[in-house]
Amino acid sequence: MTPVYRRAFGEFGAGSVIVSPAILRGTARIFLGRGNACHDGAWLACEDEQGPIRIGDENYFGHRVHLHAGAPLTIGSRCVLADDVLVTTIDHERGRRSRTRPTAPTTIGDDVFVGQRSVVLGGVRIGDAATIAAGAVVISDVAPGETVAGVPARPVGAAPAQPDPPSGRAHASRKGHP
Repeated sequence: MTPVYRRAFGEFGAGSVIVSPAILRGTARIFLGRGNACHDGAWLACEDEQGPIRIGDENYFGHRVHLHAGAPLTIGSRCVLADDVLVTTIDHERGRRSRTRPTAPTTIGDDVFVGQRSVVLGGVRIGDAATIAAGAVVISDVAPGETVAGVPARPVGAAPAQPDPPSGRAHASRKGHP
């Protein structure tokens, strides 16, 4: 079925797979990079000429992941969105609940983990290498490397500091140097 997806989507990268989706809507505005795995029950939707959804390379989307765009929704590369995750840039109107409206753009950086049954709402920016705990509701920005949990999501930790990469230079002896 991949040749059909390649024609229907704005972009459908080599090696990407969508298994038994629940909903595919506005596919011309969905851009999927290389090597993505999207498991059964996925909901990928851009409403009424809105969106787009832009997805980088080598992401894993668990069962029943729901990406719903009214405003731009961007996901970097090498992310994991576990089962039943909702990422949305759309909301229901207050006066008429049957109608929807776009919220604000949402961006998920590279190497982000979003735990099972988490919700990421519109207008949020999640930095590279951040971790969203299972069941969290993200309503505000998450710093790179930060771990958040709860409803609403709040910081609970940071990624361990990475050592500086070697500079390739020999270290100077302390003798004779300040």
